[in-house]
Amino acid sequence: MRRICLIVLAALMSPAVWADWTLDNAGSRLSFVSTKATNVAEVHTFDSLSGSVGSDGHARVVIQLASVNTLIPIRDERMREMLFQTELFPTATVDARLDIVRFINMPVSTSEILTTELLLNLGDTSLPMTAELLVTRIAADRVLVATTKPIILNAGAVDLAEGVEALREVAGLPSISQAVPVSFVLQFVAG
Repeated sequence: MRRICLIVLAALMSPAVWADWTLDNAGSRLSFVSTKATNVAEVHTFDSLSGSVGSDGHARVVIQLASVNTLIPIRDERMREMLFQTELFPTATVDARLDIVRFINMPVSTSEILTTELLLNLGDTSLPMTAELLVTRIAADRVLVATTKPIILNAGAVDLAEGVEALREVAGLPSISQAVPVSFVLQFVAG
């Protein structure tokens, strides 16, 4: 019995248990799909993400909006200026509350599906959303969190409808959908 208590105590004192977890940008991806001219869909990304999960379970991901990557430089520039207004709003954040003990106790190579509330802060707006996530313990000091299905974000809900319309006009398109599927794969490393 004493030996079991010592093993449990040692596990609870390990750095991976109580340390904050930091987002690994190189192992993470946030993507979104835009649809123009009714049926032309394209996948875009944000290339610069940061974030953490604290020992209290508060998770935050920071998206550098200027890192938008559509593979077309002029479109990236227009999105930065006309849609996101990155000079005024350089970042967006997503916050969540997690049961950190639950995930710390997951054995390596196991996964769990979790439905959680997220709060997106973009520009002057805050939007609560619900997401279904797959959490996988990929190493003793590394956790992967991924959406199991896209989150549909409506541009009007975060005051981006005018920006979408401005992009449509400047590109001479008949339409750009305001419903945008968003997906992510995030890796967090115990620090």
